[in-house]
Amino acid sequence: MRNSTRSEVDPFIVMDVMEVARKAEEAGRRIIHMEVGQPSTGAPVAAQQALVQALQSDALGYTVALGIPALRERIARMYGEWYNVDLDPGRVVVTSGSSGAFLLAFTALFDSGDRVGIGAPGYPSYRQILHALGLTPVDIETAAENRLQPVPSDLSGLDLAGLMVASPANPTGTMLNRDAMAALIGATQEAGAAFISDEIYHGIEYEAKAVTALELTNDAYVINSFSKYFSMTGWRVGWMVVPEDHVRVVERLAQNMFICAPHASQVAALAAMDCEEELQANLAVYARNRQLMLEGLPKAGFSNIAPPDGAFYVYADVSELTQDSRAFAAEILEKAGVAVTPGLDFDPVRGATTLRFSYARSTADIEEGLSRLRSFMENR
Repeated sequence: MRNSTRSEVDPFIVMDVMEVARKAEEAGRRIIHMEVGQPSTGAPVAAQQALVQALQSDALGYTVALGIPALRERIARMYGEWYNVDLDPGRVVVTSGSSGAFLLAFTALFDSGDRVGIGAPGYPSYRQILHALGLTPVDIETAAENRLQPVPSDLSGLDLAGLMVASPANPTGTMLNRDAMAALIGATQEAGAAFISDEIYHGIEYEAKAVTALELTNDAYVINSFSKYFSMTGWRVGWMVVPEDHVRVVERLAQNMFICAPHASQVAALAAMDCEEELQANLAVYARNRQLMLEGLPKAGFSNIAPPDGAFYVYADVSELTQDSRAFAAEILEKAGVAVTPGLDFDPVRGATTLRFSYARSTADIEEGLSRLRSFMENR
């Protein structure tokens, strides 16, 4: 059977690391998971209860393609509460996770062969989804002095049809402030390119509130998810906000590509949005873990790190320790029992000398992981 060239995407290395870690656990070892960007907590209790009640009274069949109206309205209200943005619920599209939103956004905005800029290091699936859709991902090599975020001068001469940014970013946790975000929006608009803002880590910030692109423009696609702050990774529900004149375009695509996001997940997501006390308690754990990482990683020998403003990652330059991050990560897993992610997932050029550490797990796990890393490095 033949394969398309579009299907020739790279593996998501962190998933391979998870599989090796799973096999080690199956063999009886206790592995500390610092590889995956997944909260250790489950969906908020009220979200689970809402679904139980719905299952007893509703068949939970198809919803309309754009999502349950009550959920779209609640998401729009959140923008007023978090950012003082007055958002029309009609512009909100509920999606099958942020991944579904990426597919819809890229399909709605770009034609085959279009060049779309993505920051490097950056979330690897941007690159692979673009390639699978017949688009051309353009890695923008970001600089440490710019907090590993793109700046307008990086876009010069790239002939981009669009730019994807993430703030807080994966894998670095760095954020764009209001001026930096405005500058990138202005540069893309001047070039006639589309601007897409990945905001799935909003809500997980530590010293300053993340800026949404919607504070600055209505002429953008904004993508978010219930996976991170709302602790609902496996439920596969997210959303995006699109310009008013794009709603019908996206609706037609969603009808044909997904029919709708999972009804059960939408019910739970709606309830989760009013679980602030529980969600803020989760955030307090991440904040504690972040402090432990910022203190403990340098003591273990990982001192050249990006400043994590949000999300739950630390991205480390390990060029003084290895030129093969994949082999180094495998060695750490084998000898220390700590799973970490090689930077090659996020930066095909410079990722051989970087690692990503996630601190989304329990504080006890983070303390144990740091202790193991310290012992490993002392005996290496």
